[in-house]
Amino acid sequence: MTDFETELKAWLEENWEPDLTVREWWQRLGESGWAAPTWPVEWYGKGLSRAEGVQVSRIIRDFGALGAPGGLGLLLAGPTIATHGSDEQKERYLRDIVTGAKGWCQLFSEPGAGSDLAGLGTRAVRDGDEWAVNGQKVWTSGGQHADLGMLLARTDPDVPKHQGISYFAFDMLQPGVEVRPLREMTGRALFNEVFITDARVRDDACIGGVNNGWAVANTTLAFERAGLGAGGGGESGSAATPGTVSGDLDRRAGDFTGRRVAGEGGAPASVASSQGGFIADLAKHFGKHTDPVVRQGLAKLFTLTEIGRYMTLRIKGGTDIPGAGNIGKLSMSEILRLQRELGLAILGPLGTLHAYGSAQRKALDDATGEPAAALVTEMALFSPGPSIYGGTDQVQKNILGERVLGLPKEPNNDRVTAWKDLPRNG
Repeated sequence: MTDFETELKAWLEENWEPDLTVREWWQRLGESGWAAPTWPVEWYGKGLSRAEGVQVSRIIRDFGALGAPGGLGLLLAGPTIATHGSDEQKERYLRDIVTGAKGWCQLFSEPGAGSDLAGLGTRAVRDGDEWAVNGQKVWTSGGQHADLGMLLARTDPDVPKHQGISYFAFDMLQPGVEVRPLREMTGRALFNEVFITDARVRDDACIGGVNNGWAVANTTLAFERAGLGAGGGGESGSAATPGTVSGDLDRRAGDFTGRRVAGEGGAPASVASSQGGFIADLAKHFGKHTDPVVRQGLAKLFTLTEIGRYMTLRIKGGTDIPGAGNIGKLSMSEILRLQRELGLAILGPLGTLHAYGSAQRKALDDATGEPAAALVTEMALFSPGPSIYGGTDQVQKNILGERVLGLPKEPNNDRVTAWKDLPRNG
């Protein structure tokens, strides 16, 4: 057992109390450095490696304690602010992230700027020590529970599109911010659209400097792809929701232990956690494990999953793999598509039935006697999502081609033409 493992287990023995509120427990965990163990010691971390950080999460889970605050604060906002923020900004935001006091969402994509994120049109206009913000965002995971958002806004329309963007820590709980859930074909509403009308953000909430938001955003996207990719982990997620909106902070911490949680990208727990083992067990249950086509699919699924795991181990061991986050993201999309095809092939006609609420789910389970079927159909309906969010598969391939393989970019003038002169949605 390593020194940090011994230290952590002793700390848990002394500090974990299931009767604490979530707020009290996360405050202890965050201030101790165990909520974000890979962060620098001076900023609420332990300075551990990524591999050691994954082990910390597993030890906390196996001990039976509530894990660190999940969501996009710890996954994206915190690491980005730690990289680009001033010391004053780190003081202002990082403690509330590691203690779960504030929840975060990501205000990047827009109806006319998804794959072409740099074409975004949400405007921020300086007004003294503040900026006035107007625009619309979409596909905002967790927006309905967020205190703060990572906002990309156009602060200079007279320069090329990549040069006139700024990155703000934006108050979601203010007049002029409307969050509308988007119901998906799974029956869930994991994403939102956000309408911003004459909202305000402080000038000192600009992370990384005015008009330098594209560089800051790429840091956030790199953390996102690393977290979403095949083998990316996710052990740090907690069943409780951080921030002041959900109401979880004042609930008993012990009531959240042992629950399965949603994946960072918004996938339901059954989808985010299901790997080859679940599909293989399903095949045995339905007597399809001897079917040669199913067996071939299971072998391919196992192979892809193991490759993703090996690449993660290489990265955790310090190997620099150019484009690893993009490759992992593509691999995850392929794995989920294969799980969908295998799962539905195993279910047969049963795969045409799906429940869109708890009452329907119970009725369907009672009628079929196969509760596992609902996990497969939800996974199947959700499977197109990962190939879109966090950057589409096509965007990942373009990045790998241009930045890793050195292939030429598509000819255009968007690097030299002012954003205001570019065609919209062109």
